[in-house]
Amino acid sequence: MVRLSAIVYDGMLILAMLFLVGAVLSVVGTLLFLDVGTTSQDAKALPLWYQNGVMTPAFVLTLVGFYGIFWRKSGQTLGMQTWRLKTVDANGQLLSWGQSFMRIISACLVPALCAAVGAFIHGSKLAILLAAFLGFLFNFLFCVFNTRGLAVHDMLSNTITLKVPKIAHETLWQSLKHRKSKS
Repeated sequence: MVRLSAIVYDGMLILAMLFLVGAVLSVVGTLLFLDVGTTSQDAKALPLWYQNGVMTPAFVLTLVGFYGIFWRKSGQTLGMQTWRLKTVDANGQLLSWGQSFMRIISACLVPALCAAVGAFIHGSKLAILLAAFLGFLFNFLFCVFNTRGLAVHDMLSNTITLKVPKIAHETLWQSLKHRKSKS
């Protein structure tokens, strides 16, 4: 449950970042490809090649960059810091770029496979979204039944997500005072 809470926190940050990237790319695309000064009734959509060839990769890079930078720097995204979670490799070290990428891909694998099954069985957007959501939940509910507490993407990427112990505020305050008195 803590992992899902951290993902909700991170999801809000990611949505804001994706909104910003999408807004910037939409403005750039509008300036490059559409007539400036047209009325909203005359407005056209951006070219499909721009949407799929520029905007979609930018969104993917934003997601990969978000997780990759945080996992490389501290092993924790902002949501993970809030809920005191940390992701490390099997040796307890911070993740490399390759491990971060593998973790992201493996976290998307089960939902993508479930979405493909939903598309095959029913084909409606609702069935695809529901199947993908169930795959997403399976990733995290798996750690409840796993004896080591690993999610599917932890196992596939050879990483571990740990609960970080609480730091006593008094000890933290004393260490800051001690550091300040030395300088």
